[in-house]
Amino acid sequence: MTVLIIAEHQHQELSPATLNAVTAACQLGDVDILVAGEEVTNVVQQAREITGVKRVLQAEAAHYAHALAEELTPLVLSLAADYDYIVAAATAAGKNVMPRIAALLDCAQISDVTQIVDQHTFVHPIYAGNAFQTVKNLGGKLVLTIRTTAFDAAPAQGGNADVMIVATTPAQQLSRFISRELTQSERPELTEARVVVSGGRGLGSAEQFNAVLLPLAEQLQAAVGASRAAVDAGYAPNDYQVGQTGKIVAPQLYIAVAISGAIQHLAGMKDSQTIVAINKDPDAPIFNVADYGLVADLNTAIPQLVAELQKIAH
Repeated sequence: MTVLIIAEHQHQELSPATLNAVTAACQLGDVDILVAGEEVTNVVQQAREITGVKRVLQAEAAHYAHALAEELTPLVLSLAADYDYIVAAATAAGKNVMPRIAALLDCAQISDVTQIVDQHTFVHPIYAGNAFQTVKNLGGKLVLTIRTTAFDAAPAQGGNADVMIVATTPAQQLSRFISRELTQSERPELTEARVVVSGGRGLGSAEQFNAVLLPLAEQLQAAVGASRAAVDAGYAPNDYQVGQTGKIVAPQLYIAVAISGAIQHLAGMKDSQTIVAINKDPDAPIFNVADYGLVADLNTAIPQLVAELQKIAH
């Protein structure tokens, strides 16, 4: 069996999500990685060093620079005949391009794969993560997106894959890139952080959200997340959102502050190794998934926790 992974990158740096996709793909067969973009030599070098990768396919053209789905799809279709599986991480980029590829290949797609039972059988969550469905492919090509939190990252060093230049496809010009706004932060990126501190609508305001959570996040060197309710209320930006319609995280420690525990939010964080919930409502659903729960007023509990952490640090 042969697998083609569509690499996700930021021009000069390979996305860590691709390493998780490689781990999953290695369970299916020989793995090739497609690196498409403009001036991607550094990314190609990083890809060829990943343990488990057999070949890196390099495609350079100006219209691949921003990884638009409309431009990447014809390229993948031109290569698809040689592969049994087309794979990408289940990130925003992967979710954008893979359904288009599956539709034009007229083949099945299995999204958000969390377990590979064998080369034909896969497990993925349904109903906002409240159930897991086992799906068996009876034959033919298959398109997969991989939930990165379900698979360890492949070693970024130790490989020595061959590099092959592949023919580019003509620009489609069905869409155009306008701009990109990146959030600049000294804290870790939410989906890669070892510790995540998240706040809910119970914090009451954007000012309170920042005043309560940021000192705790700073002490723990944690990323900051938020429930959808908090984001909708304007307490936090959209890229802080954790949940079914936000980001999926699985840190070593997840601290949920004033989050009730709606199904939508739990779908994005319940795979965390240790969950700590702080909420004044003893009946909040978040306590059903928490490893440790504290029924307390956050305005008292969080400053006390920060103060204790400061003592330990000094």
